[in-house]
Amino acid sequence: MIHSMTAFARKENRDEQAELIWEIRSVNHRYLEMFVRLPEELRAIEPLVREKINKRLGRGKIDCSLRFKPLQAAVAGVEVNERLATQVMEAADKVGHLLHEAVPPSIMDVLRWPGVMIVAPQDLSPVQGQATQLLDQALDVLVETRQREGAALADLIQQRCITMREQVGQVKQRIPFVLESIRDRLRARLSELGDELDPGRLEQEMVILTQRLDVDEELDRLYTHLDEVERVLQQEEPVGRRLDFLMQELNREVNTLTSKSNDTETTKLAVDMKVLIEQMREQVQNIE
Repeated sequence: MIHSMTAFARKENRDEQAELIWEIRSVNHRYLEMFVRLPEELRAIEPLVREKINKRLGRGKIDCSLRFKPLQAAVAGVEVNERLATQVMEAADKVGHLLHEAVPPSIMDVLRWPGVMIVAPQDLSPVQGQATQLLDQALDVLVETRQREGAALADLIQQRCITMREQVGQVKQRIPFVLESIRDRLRARLSELGDELDPGRLEQEMVILTQRLDVDEELDRLYTHLDEVERVLQQEEPVGRRLDFLMQELNREVNTLTSKSNDTETTKLAVDMKVLIEQMREQVQNIE
């Protein structure tokens, strides 16, 4: 199944411990490129986050961020190092006497002193587990969105393949008429030579022109490439690069067809094919 590389997913969870919000954005990119932003308290889960994204996504530029807000029930306890606080105030008092400025430090000044406030270590392992589970849910949403958009892209490409196949068939049907028209024009020009006209020379010139204007090989390759595009669209693995290569090959054959064309209608059909190829190529850029 075709997957688009453009999608967005958001998942959030709130309980007595924390509020967690994952946001994942995905856009097209040649390779898989990840940008992960985590709060400092949950930085330890970053390797696991990258591993999960790598397993679920094949290509795309991925912007993944987690917002974490601890709730009141989960806030760690705070203690005061009374001995250190006393020493800080005594030291401030001594300095005040030395400077003849009896200005005692404020409460907040004392509390800001390193080591005065002791924050009990908080066990974040339950929050880490919730965050990774919530990430799985967000990735599920992202993959489903990429699948839906990918199916729409596949339909658009399929429709253009059908149209292009019809145009290739029209060119193939015109080949006998084009060659006969060229033969008639060549006869008319050579007939002006009158008795000097050599039937053998006419046939020789026709063979040379036919070989020069023969596009059967290009048309057969166009059919083959269109068959391959339709086959690739049914595959499960990422196929964006393969499709991009096929667009280049289709364009190459149509360019050759245009250069060999000696017919206005064939040239017009070739131009229409190039428009379809460009439309498909633009869609392929978003396919994983």
